[in-house]
Amino acid sequence: MKLLKKLLAMLALLPALAIANEGGYPLDHAPDRSRDLSSLQNGARLFVNYCLNCHAASMMRYNRLRDIGLTEDQIRDNLLFASDKVGDLMKTNLSKEDAKAWFGAAPPDLSVITKAREGGPAYIYSLLTGYHDAPRGLEVPAGKYYNPYMPGDLSGFWKGDKDKVPAGGFIAMAPPLVADKVSFDDGTKSTLEQQASDVVAFLDWAAEPKAGERKRTGFAVLIYLVLFAGLLYASYRRVWKGVKH
Repeated sequence: MKLLKKLLAMLALLPALAIANEGGYPLDHAPDRSRDLSSLQNGARLFVNYCLNCHAASMMRYNRLRDIGLTEDQIRDNLLFASDKVGDLMKTNLSKEDAKAWFGAAPPDLSVITKAREGGPAYIYSLLTGYHDAPRGLEVPAGKYYNPYMPGDLSGFWKGDKDKVPAGGFIAMAPPLVADKVSFDDGTKSTLEQQASDVVAFLDWAAEPKAGERKRTGFAVLIYLVLFAGLLYASYRRVWKGVKH
């Protein structure tokens, strides 16, 4: 049992070790609400209302949201656009032409964004909550926003000390979340951090809906293997107990 506890503890530390070794601007850690159905449901509503206008999640179908506790009626009444059906993919109506004209490039599909970006959920959470006023001496181009978590090189826009160029970059997306902009049915306080953690929880779930089930299966298999190894060792000791080497 001591060996099993050590193995489980090491597995639990792996995500934290990965984030700690990323380097660069320190990431903020969102609370892990990946198993909180209320958080996942709130995150789905936030995503549809404030992200799906520009960002698709084209590997996810609306009817899959039943897996996080939403009924088909709730999906149809609260999350679908007029022309969408429950079985449709979560695509954006923003055309590539409009995206290029407004943002310079099409906003990324967010289906697997927490798996595709270095830092994972912590990076997405940090980006959503990381909009700040630009430091004095930094010239922000029209239509752009400063965010210390956005990758970039600001040296060409920095008028201060060349050895103290601010971290981060510019992003074309305006702050998508604002405190108290929405209300939650479960009475949760609508802070920016709460909204961001709910959206991140939903995106992390959407990137791998069966992750929780696979982890539970993996832990069960690990426990079985440890117990089986113990039984084999006990059998070996008993069979060879009276044999002299």
